[in-house]
Amino acid sequence: MSEMVLASISAPAPRRAVAIVMVAALGILLIALGVFRGPESVLGRVALVIVGGIALALADMMRKATALRLELTATELTDTSGRVLARVEDIVSVDRGVFAFKPSNGFLLKLRQPAGRVWAPGLYWRLGRRIGVGGVISKTEGRNMADTISALIADRR
Repeated sequence: MSEMVLASISAPAPRRAVAIVMVAALGILLIALGVFRGPESVLGRVALVIVGGIALALADMMRKATALRLELTATELTDTSGRVLARVEDIVSVDRGVFAFKPSNGFLLKLRQPAGRVWAPGLYWRLGRRIGVGGVISKTEGRNMADTISALIADRR
């Protein structure tokens, strides 16, 4: 039997669509610029096409990532693909401050032990001892999850 979900975060459909379309439009624009009206040098044109292709790949990564949902239980923070982002016992602090290096509308978690690198564009990133949650999520859901994690940390102490 699975644990009860205390808080969850998902990307609202309108924000998700706008973000994906903007990144894809950038990719298409760069490719078109490289093919039709780019710099005189072949190397410059090739660079524009490559960067445009990377932007299109990023748009697809964002499409897949923002289809997921983050779920917080009493023991761990996971996404709906089954990836465990952090165990609650490993979370040291939650930072939602204005000057925190965090994604838009989100929060930053600091962990006891470094974890592997993971990036789900528009939803979260994990690098070393830090996890940034946010991007195209709603501010209310982000704040609710951050407050719930803070309460779990306080209960642990």
